[in-house]
Formats: sequence, C-alpha cells, structure tokens
Amino acid sequence: MAIQEGGFNPPSSTTSGSNRPWLPAALAAVSGFVVVGLLVLLWWGLQQKEIAGAKVVNVPFSNAPNFQLGLFDGSTFTLSDALKAGKPVVVNFWASWCGPCADEAAVLQDAARRTAGQVTFVGVNVQDVDADAQAFMSKYGVTYQNGSGNAGPISIQYGMRGVPETYFIASDGRLVRKWNTLTAADMDQFLAELQRASDSRPG
Repeated sequence: MAIQEGGFNPPSSTTSGSNRPWLPAALAAVSGFVVVGLLVLLWWGLQQKEIAGAKVVNVPFSNAPNFQLGLFDGSTFTLSDALKAGKPVVVNFWASWCGPCADEAAVLQDAARRTAGQVTFVGVNVQDVDADAQAFMSKYGVTYQNGSGNAGPISIQYGMRGVPETYFIASDGRLVRKWNTLTAADMDQFLAELQRASDSRPG
C-alpha cells in the first residue's frame, strides 16, 4: 500500500500561528491597558500624598464661618457661642477610615488636654459611620467634643478638600491657620500663633 509523501508530517508552528494573527496585537493592547492603569494609580497616589502632606492651604475666607455641629453626646456645638467665651477654637475635620487622622489623633488629644480652659477643641466627623467614629475615639482616647451632625454642609462651607484638615481660629473669629496632618511640633507652633493672635485682637 502506498503512502503519500508527507502524509504523516505534523502541522508546523508557522501554520498554527498563522491561524491567530490577532494574538500579538491583543497582547500589546492588554499590556498597554495595564501600563495606563498603573500610571493612573501612581498619579492618584501622588495627588493624595500631596493633599495629605500639603502645608499652608489657601481658604476663601479670613473669618471662620459660623456653624452648628450635632455632637455624639446629643448636644450641639455652635462656633459663635464658643468664641463669645473669649477663647480661640481649633476645628478638626476627620474620619475613622483616614490613616493620617489616626497619626495625628494623639497630638490633638494631648493638645486639648494641655490647653483645657484656654482653647476649645472640636472635631467634625465627615463621610463616616457614627459607630466607627466612636470606636476610633475610644481606641485613641479622644475625649474633646466631637460630632457628625450637619458635618456635610459644614465641610462644604469650609471648602474642605480632604481629611484631615484643622482650622486654628482666634477668639475674634479670624482664621489664623489651616493645616493638614499635624505633628507635635506643628501643634506647639500653631497654638503659640493662635494665642498671640487672640491676645492681640482689635478692641
């Protein structure tokens, strides 16, 4: 019985590859999407780092807008009432899911404790769950007044860009400084500035 020449030759790889001419283009497209995705993530991370690590932040006002904040204990904090007591106020915007907020929690609590009776501290909890916020306060020993009631409109009123943000307000309502993540050295410097501004208020 005759066997035709080449009848048992296996298919060549060239023939197999020629059946999928789209493969190199598809792999290149997937690689391109992966690279673009990584670049977008890198850009986003740098933007968040810039926001969190920024120093002086511009604000559209020189006098702090008045606000009423519903506190976790059921009472209400009103900025104008606190300023009428003749003491400066430190307002901190924060959230339990915010890493830098955890980093500065002890700094804020220690400053509130050291300046009790001289400076009023208040925390505005934003974009959070009350139970998570209160668990955060318990974990980091935060005892100064905090709340989330009306936090959304307050954050818009203050032009909040992200958390944390802290506003140092002199006793006459002037905004002395706005800062993002605070260190202990930052806090000491800004409290001194705040006290000088309050002592030198007009009239």
